[in-house]
Parts: sequence; structure tokens; C-alpha cells
Amino acid sequence: MSQTTTDKAAADFTGEVVTKALVQDVRLPGDGGVLALITLDNGFDHTKPNTFGPATLAGLAEVVSTLEQRAGAGEIAAVAITGKPFIFAVGADLTGVPFITQRAQALEIAQAGHAVFARIMDLPVPTFAFVNGAAMGGGVEIALACDYRTISAGVPALALPEAFLGLVPGWGGCFLLPNLIGAQKALKVIIENPMNTNKMMKGPEAVKLGIADTMFAPADFLEASIAWAAGVLAGTVTVERAPVDRDETTWNTAVAMAKALVDVKTGGTSPAPYRALELVSAARTAERADAFAAEDEALADLLMGDPLRAGLYSFDLVQKRAKRPAGAPDKALARPVTKVGIVGAGLMAAQLALLFAKSLEVPVVMTDLDQERVDKGLAYVAAQLSDQVGKGRMGQDTANKIGALVTGATDKAGFADADFVIEAVFEEMSVKKQVFAEVEAVVSAECVLASNTSSLSISEMAADLVHPERVVGFHFFNPVAVMPLLEIIPGEQTDDAALATAFAVGKALRKTTIRVKDSASFIVNRLLGRFMGEYSRIVDEGTPVATADRAVAGIAPMPPYVLLGLVGPAIALHNAQTLVRAFGDRFYISPTIEALVAAKKPTFDVSMQVPAESPVELSSPEARERILSAIADEIGIMLADGVAQAPMDIDLAMITGAGFQFWNGGICPLLDREGVSEKVLGRRLLPAGVASVPAG
Repeated sequence: MSQTTTDKAAADFTGEVVTKALVQDVRLPGDGGVLALITLDNGFDHTKPNTFGPATLAGLAEVVSTLEQRAGAGEIAAVAITGKPFIFAVGADLTGVPFITQRAQALEIAQAGHAVFARIMDLPVPTFAFVNGAAMGGGVEIALACDYRTISAGVPALALPEAFLGLVPGWGGCFLLPNLIGAQKALKVIIENPMNTNKMMKGPEAVKLGIADTMFAPADFLEASIAWAAGVLAGTVTVERAPVDRDETTWNTAVAMAKALVDVKTGGTSPAPYRALELVSAARTAERADAFAAEDEALADLLMGDPLRAGLYSFDLVQKRAKRPAGAPDKALARPVTKVGIVGAGLMAAQLALLFAKSLEVPVVMTDLDQERVDKGLAYVAAQLSDQVGKGRMGQDTANKIGALVTGATDKAGFADADFVIEAVFEEMSVKKQVFAEVEAVVSAECVLASNTSSLSISEMAADLVHPERVVGFHFFNPVAVMPLLEIIPGEQTDDAALATAFAVGKALRKTTIRVKDSASFIVNRLLGRFMGEYSRIVDEGTPVATADRAVAGIAPMPPYVLLGLVGPAIALHNAQTLVRAFGDRFYISPTIEALVAAKKPTFDVSMQVPAESPVELSSPEARERILSAIADEIGIMLADGVAQAPMDIDLAMITGAGFQFWNGGICPLLDREGVSEKVLGRRLLPAGVASVPAG
């Protein structure tokens, strides 16, 4: 890449945080010579990871040029690359992507990364990557460009997440990785993990797959890596790698299996994983130059595509908007929480108890109707802590400390000095009202009362209390420890102090908090209810399940009836009944799901399907348009009624609470992209360019 091109590209990324390539000479033992150690460092702590933008790549190219000269002069025996503390590098700097309006610009960025990484590969001395911390995307690819790799056992995340966002590993990943570890293993990293909600690997798994040659403990990782590299150079350390099976049938079978997964996950609606599959397929026989050129073309095409822009919109939502919840009161109004009460000791309540104790580090008291239930809840907490210790994720002392914070009782007297009490009892209004009346008789007037209801009215729940202003909805998603979303719902009389306290607690729990208007089923369950209802209506009318599944592939993380089995038919039916009572027949109660619940079936069973009197079979495109139209209609109503603060909060909720896809931008960008929102609502849900390629 020419200097003029570099300067132009850098100008397009005006907000780039430059990662410097800092070089120091390390004298190797004996007559091993000098190892030139490059440390990637952007000058910030681990909360702002190293990335590669145009200026970073230009600086790295200058460093590599100097090292080429030094290697040619015999001044250095090897080159190694590592990162700042806890971070290796997390890939391309995507903050400048919104400023790319021409394909030629996109192609220049793609070529820039390849040009620098290829020069590292072509250095006339051995090269090493010392992967000391998180490594993703281009961070993994610069490591693959080296001859040898060590990794820290403490690396928390290593991934090629590009397909999750709408890109491909385009700086060598689709060529170098399969040629290092074989197609099947490479596709686990390039396709399978991203398609499964962007699963990350830890250090040991990277070694097991063969991505890294060896692993060292975090405490002396750099020293051990340098000593290992010296051994490789001296010939006293032998690096053994499993041979790559290049048999055409074996390779193509791996690609075909990965494609089948992509078909199920995306329904063909996301081009990125298919481009990645093409590149990996070609990698078996391709020359490096041709493979890199093909990656350049794929990157340029995808950078100019709406799915990537929607993916980056999603990324911005979870990284930025989630940290500044729209409609949250001034955090200065929040009251301190020094003790938590939980009404209930069932599975959800026990999960909450563990989360509160771990995150807030305050006493937590669970209550239930009898000691047997209390003991069961406490046993769950103890078992989870023991499991964390057994997996090495927590020390025994920490587990003992957290476990001691959680206690149980059969009465509510222990709530007297609690600042925050949450109920997790049966989803019935009369039960919840009785619980809150009993709690209010014990706690102080300032204690916040929270409900984990998934659908019931907070205003009605608080109506009979002496202090209804301190009641707030606090809706978690199951499993509590995994799902990021927390819907926070003020009732009609909830005051700012109670609401601010709820948001502060949610932040302390490390949840994505979204303010939602008090309305039936809130955001996620309401939209899922409309989605599932229209899907079920279409199936009940006579469209085969397989056809309906093809229609909605790529919208939700799994087919609707698989999701039904996950949440349980009874819960899905209850949600549908709540929504029909609240909003009428635009929602739907499926006779088939009623039959499943009556028969106590845990999942969908085709033999239980209630046949339609006059069957109507839709094609997949027809079913898709009808289902997306229903979702668009509901979103329009929700926004008009102020259920969500903005379309962005609907997307954030569906991504973090229901696992809707990043490359779709949640749901609103998908509806805009397919023209459904304009057809149904007469307008786009988001301005052009927000989650799509800007006109230019």
C-alpha cells in the first residue's frame, strides 16, 4: 500500500486510537543472538483493547521495514509480537467503517492489513506470537502470520468473530487457519463459534485445536515464552504439529457440514458466513497471493453491505447504549443497598440470590413457605459455587465468602433492614399483591420492592400498598447468570428514587438495563408473543413446520418450536393468554400449544397438532412476509404507545434478551432492509445510514 493510500485511509478514520508497535531488543541465552520484541500498545488500560486501523497498520509497516533491514544485516535472530497487559489485539478498528462510502475505500483497508501481515510472514528470520491476552479477529490473524505461537493459560477470549458481525476473517484467517489446523477445526472457529452467539475460546482450547504450539502460566508468561523461543531457535525445543488432512473429500465434507449449520442459523439471509465458506473451500489448493486477494474482495463487498452495518449498529448498542440507559433517572437519586431480600427459593429465586451475593457482596435472605423449599434453594447456591471452584473460575475462599452471604428463612422478619426486596413467586397477580403486602408490613418506607414478573402490571401490583411509589418491575431472563438483559419497569406511581435505585442495582449486577413502560409483557415477551403467535397461527392453518421454520430462519437464534421447548409450553401459553387479554386478537392462543400444556408435553409434538378445518399452506416467502409484517405492526404500536424509548431499545432488548441476530441489527434494521417497515408502517424505523450503508 502506498504512502498516499495510507494517508487517505487514515484520514477516513479520524477517530482512530492508534496502537503503537514498540520494539525492544531481548538478548537470548548463550549465543542465541537478539530477539526483537514488538509490544502492541495503544496507551490505554485493558478496557480499551489494541486495534488495527490505518494509522496503526502504517506504523506497524514502518517497524516491520526496519526489522527487515536489521534481519538482513544479521542484527536480529528472530522477531516476536506480544500485547500490553491482558490484551494481545482484538482486530480491525471498526469505528471508521461508517465513514467508508465507496467500495474502493473498503478494498484499500482490506489490502492494507494483508500487506503488513504478509511482510511479517516474509521476514527472513523466525517469527513468534506471544498471545498474552484477549485475541480476536485481526489479533488472531497477526498471530497466524507468525511461524510459532505461545499462549497464556489465562487468555479469556480468543475468536474469529467476523461472521457474527457480518464480515469474514479477511486478513489471512480464512486461508492461514485451515492450512494450519485443517478445515474441520478451522470452521469451528470461523463458522460454528460465531453462529452460536459468538462463542469465545480460552487459552487451553486454542492449544488443543493447534492454534497455539504451547501454553504457559500467566504469572511468568513472557519470560517463559522468550525462553521457549530461544529453545526453538537453538534446536533444543521441537515443535510438533498434527498433519493437515488435505484430502478433497474430507475437506469438502467439513465445508458442507458448516454450510448446513449456516443454513439453519441464517436461512441464507447473511452473506458473510457463505463468503467465509467459499474462502475456506478454496484454501485447500490456493496460493497465498490468490487467497489474500480473494479475502480482499470479500471484505470490500461485505464492508459495503447492510448486514455488516447492522452488525456494527448492534455492537454499538451493546457497547455504548447499554451503558447509558435511555430514560434512567439521575443516578445521584439512587439509595444505597446494603441488604437484599428475595421472596421465593425456587430455581429463579436461587439464581437471583447467587447473582446478588456475587455482584453486590451484601447479605441476601431468601424466604419460602416451608424449610424444605428454603433448603433446596440454599443447596442450589452451594452447588453452583462448588461447581465454579471445581472449574477453576473461583477460589474456595471467595466461594465461602459468597456462600456465607446467602441465608434462608420461612418468615419475612429478616427483611426488616433490607434496602431492596424482589419477589420471584408464581405469576399470578393476587399472589404477588399478597406477597408485597406482607413485605411492606416488615420493611422500612424507603425499601424498594421489585417484581420479577414477566408480564403483569406493576401499577396494579402496587395499587393497594401504603407506599406504591417504591414498587418497580425488575424482569430478568433465564438463565439469570447468562442472559444480559434486565427490563426495568416503573409503575404509574413509582418515584425517581426507587427507579434510580433499580437502575443502580442493575448496573451493579452487570446487566443491560432498559426502561420499559408498564404494559403487558413489556418488550421482549410482547414481541416474542406476536412472533410466536403469528408463526403458530400459520402452522395451525396448515403450513408445515419445516416450511415455517425456513421462513423465519436467521431472525431468532433457533426455530420457534425449539424455543417453545426451551421456555416451556405452559409459560408460552400464559404469555399468549396475557397478551390476548390485554390487546385482543392480533395476538393468538394456539389450540396446539393448549393441547401440549393439557398433556403436560415439555416440547412440541406433531402428533398433538390440532388440524385446521380448511387448511391453507403458505410458501416460506409468504410466511416470512406475514410474520415480519406482524412484528413490524407490533413495533409501530409499541413505539407509538411509548413502551420503549426508541427503536434502538427494542433492538437492544431483542439482542440481549432473546438472542436476535447481530447481523440483523436485532429486528428493526431487518424490517427496514426488507422493506417491511415501510410497507406496514409507511416509514423506516431507523434513519437511512444508521444501520445500513450511507448513500455516497
